[in-house]
Amino acid sequence: MKENQFGKVSTLSLEAGKREGKTVLSDVRFTAPYKIMQPFLLPDGGIQVMLLAASAGIMEGDRQAFSFHILPGAKVEFLSQSYDKIHPMDSGDAKRETKISVASGGSFCFHPQPTIPFAGSAFENRMEIELEDETAVFQMCEILTCGRYARGERFAYRSFRNYVEIRRGGRLIYRDNTWYEPELFSMEETGMMEGFTHQANLFVTKPEDGEAFCEEVRNLLEDERKNCQGGITRLAEGDYAVRLFGWRGQVLEELSDKILRLLRKNPV
Repeated sequence: MKENQFGKVSTLSLEAGKREGKTVLSDVRFTAPYKIMQPFLLPDGGIQVMLLAASAGIMEGDRQAFSFHILPGAKVEFLSQSYDKIHPMDSGDAKRETKISVASGGSFCFHPQPTIPFAGSAFENRMEIELEDETAVFQMCEILTCGRYARGERFAYRSFRNYVEIRRGGRLIYRDNTWYEPELFSMEETGMMEGFTHQANLFVTKPEDGEAFCEEVRNLLEDERKNCQGGITRLAEGDYAVRLFGWRGQVLEELSDKILRLLRKNPV
């Protein structure tokens, strides 16, 4: 386990390349508590990489640092089977930093761990994604929660920040700065999360038929309006962002998966 001025740092570094028409992991390094399962081969020559965590919690003094490097032509889907449980800390905040680079012709679908802040905890997540050019494909689905709602800890954390920047060729194409501080303002009265318990943020690089993709997403949201609410936005350069609100993380996960599967019909 590495050390820095904040304490222990759990690290995960993954690099994927392409060999003989198939994606392979060219380098994987990590410290406890992570474990990478044997990659699943996908029909298109890509791979699905699954992360398990021996301990899902971020404890006092711990930090997490993730880095992913998708080399030219490689295609990777990354998902986690664990939840980060953010525990209260006497000093400082729990922090995670994630850096992702996708080279020309590479493709990366990223499903980071949902985070569950406990009462009295504070969490800051920062993600920096760099796409080399127009041929670099990136998809992401992340889910945020209001806390342990079943235990009466709705918005009981000290602060919760999620900061994401995505650049293509060095040019900023997407930024999301979600920053909740219940002690400074009422989350309910200001409409934060609009009365729901879970929020899902999706980003996809521009599909070939963006209008068809957008229409199908809107139809899905209409069908699911009893379980959740949301909307889709076309960004300046033809990429799309989707934001969903609901009362159960599983519902948002299932709907997000349906949305991402639409890209198979409208490939990038």
